[in-house]
Amino acid sequence: MAGRVQGKIALITGAAQGLGEAIARMLVREGARVVLTDLNAAKVEAVAASLGADKAVAFAQDVTDEAGWIATIDKAASAFGGIDILVNNAGISGGTTVTETPFDVWKKVHAVDLDSVFLGCKYAIPAMAKTVKETGSGGSIVNISSIAGIIAAHNSAAYNSAKAAVRHLSKSVALHCAKQKTGIRCNSVHPVFIKTPILDPLVDRFGAEEAYAKLGRQIPLGAIGEPDDIAYAVLFLASDEAKMITGAELKVDGGISAM
Repeated sequence: MAGRVQGKIALITGAAQGLGEAIARMLVREGARVVLTDLNAAKVEAVAASLGADKAVAFAQDVTDEAGWIATIDKAASAFGGIDILVNNAGISGGTTVTETPFDVWKKVHAVDLDSVFLGCKYAIPAMAKTVKETGSGGSIVNISSIAGIIAAHNSAAYNSAKAAVRHLSKSVALHCAKQKTGIRCNSVHPVFIKTPILDPLVDRFGAEEAYAKLGRQIPLGAIGEPDDIAYAVLFLASDEAKMITGAELKVDGGISAM
């Protein structure tokens, strides 16, 4: 089914590579125009250029900076005439156990993985509500959390905390938008291990084949995911097919949370 987000305009953070790039390509393939942001300006501009100037633009953005978010929303809304979809994808890993994680690492992980989602929702909602009012089409916020936001690990205190908070923040945003009758839905997506640069430290240590196999053995379906597995989940939640879904979490985890 082509054109599942035909005519919609999406803002995607962390879009220079990995999940963000895959999501951007998927949404464009299905009829959207996209505004891409990333700390790596050259790389995100290259992704946008590969999609075509009529379909994608890119801006440098530090997602932890409040003033930067205000400017990004203004530029995004101006680029194609509005915002229908926000994908808060930018994120990092970091830290280890609760006793061994330095406080500055704790704060950085929460700033990138959680504060950015708060800021994105805070400043995008008014712009999205304006687009909804003008077009009559519903808006969708998709926050990329992690299965680590549902299943904890002994050595991921900061990451577990930040990603779990994204899950619950998404529900609060969903209820706020519903109560205010904005026409905007908000949901979270929870990937398991995916073949993206976030796994590079393990790949560097064991080699890609062994690293992916080691992670795959932890998953009931027996393999880790591809970026498009998450892009398809985002596509569904961003589309009008999901018009009755808000405040939900979509787990793309190969069954690991069922154990």
